[in-house]
Order: sequence, then structure tokens, then C-alpha cells
Amino acid sequence: METFRFQPGETPVLLSIPHVGTMIPPDIAATMTPEGLAQPDVDRHLDRLYHFAPALGIGFLTALCSRYVVDLNRDPDGVVPQPGQDPTEICPLTTFDRASIYRPGLEPDRAEIERRVGAYWRPYHEQMRSELRALRDRYGVAILFDAHSVRSAVPRFFDGTLPDFNLGTGNGSSAAQPLVVRLMNVLSASERYSAALNGRLRGGFIIRSYGQPEENIHAIQLELTQSTYMDEDSPYHFRPALAAEVKPSLERLLSVVVEWAWQKASGQRRAAFL
Repeated sequence: METFRFQPGETPVLLSIPHVGTMIPPDIAATMTPEGLAQPDVDRHLDRLYHFAPALGIGFLTALCSRYVVDLNRDPDGVVPQPGQDPTEICPLTTFDRASIYRPGLEPDRAEIERRVGAYWRPYHEQMRSELRALRDRYGVAILFDAHSVRSAVPRFFDGTLPDFNLGTGNGSSAAQPLVVRLMNVLSASERYSAALNGRLRGGFIIRSYGQPEENIHAIQLELTQSTYMDEDSPYHFRPALAAEVKPSLERLLSVVVEWAWQKASGQRRAAFL
């Protein structure tokens, strides 16, 4: 079973969209509640929103399986990056609104969780790790842009309403500060959209694991509020007019990432000849 799609790019940048998938294998679907099968917490339509990325030379890696099968942005060992929060598990048992995903007595046990990690979680991460190392070895630098979306209000995780753009770098640990400053300059220039850096959403397992600026691998997470491009309530329709308004900001953001990556790559090449 194909669990992800990968297309290499022509720049040192990789776009990851780990929560866009909606596929649930039939054996797992048979154990789920109607609330689980509705998948209210999927980052819907992000692959459509970021369809411009290949034209910028950016490689992309997108999940096909639902985050309810296994959450690619969770630590399989259960480590919580921000203690005190109420995160969902690597194989979530409840939705963001705390509705049960599984029918009573049919929740995945440890053996089933390990099976899903091996079948669905590990292949995605092996591809990501391999590609980032290949980019770094080829260009001297690699940048991971981890794209997510979220409802603008989720009381389980944060109070009030989120800004439109939520940039996370693990409190500054996953990416070089000069790159982050450039990205925030782009976002701050917008008169339409609000933005925050390492606010209520600071980045999950992926950027905290792969972002190693000292090794010339940088990782940034963007949580975009779904109200900027889609209906946040069922049936979660894509809103082309809204998407057309937010896409230029996303394109500028990723263009800056590519530009900075090439500048960094050129600097690495120059240093090799000194």
C-alpha cells in the first residue's frame, strides 16, 4: 500500500505535509466511530494550496494515510515536546474536541500501535531523513518546511483564536535565526494576515527531530489557520476565493526560503575552496 507521495525538487528545500492524508485502511475503519471516520482534524486541501511549490524547485513529501491511523508528527516513544499540554497520541484515541475515535474495546493496543508505526510512520520518516541528508550532502544545506493547518479555535490546545500564520522553530532550536527573521519580515509586511513566531504553536516532533542548524539542516513549521482558505466546519469545503488571497503570502514565504537556501549553499561552496 502506498503511504506517501514524494517528488524530488531542484533546490535545497523540502516541503512536508504530514497531516493532509485521509486514507484509512478498511480493517482500521471498521473499529472507528462515526466521529473518527469523519476525520475533523485532517489538514485538508493543503496539497492543493501548495501546488505552486514544484514550480519553485521545491521537493515535496505528502502523507496519504490519515493522522488517525498514525500521527507522523508525534514521537513514537510518547515524549511530549511541551509538557502541560493535552496532546493527542501517536495513534489518537480522541479528536481535538475529545470525541472518541474508536468504538469501545476496539482501541489499538501496543502491538497494533507498533504495527502502524512500522507500516505507516517509519516509511515517511525514512524518506524524509534520507532526502534531507541527500540535500545537505549535495548543496551543503537543507531546509525542511513542514506545512500544517489548524482550526482557528481549538480550546483543547490553546485559548482564544490563533493568528493566521503560526511559525514554529521549537523556540529557536530548529532553524537559523537569520532565516527566521526574513520569514517573519515577510509575514509582518502583510496588512491582511496576522502572524506569530513560537507562540501557542511552536513546532512538533518533526521539526524538533530534523532541525539541526549546527549540521546545516534547518526545519520550520507553519500552522496556517484553516479559515484563511477553507470552511472550518463539515463538510470542510475548499474556498478558492479565500485560497487565492492567501497563496501570494505562501509563495513569498517559500520563495524567501529558497533564496536563503541558495545563498547558504553558495557560501558553503565558497568556504570549501578557501
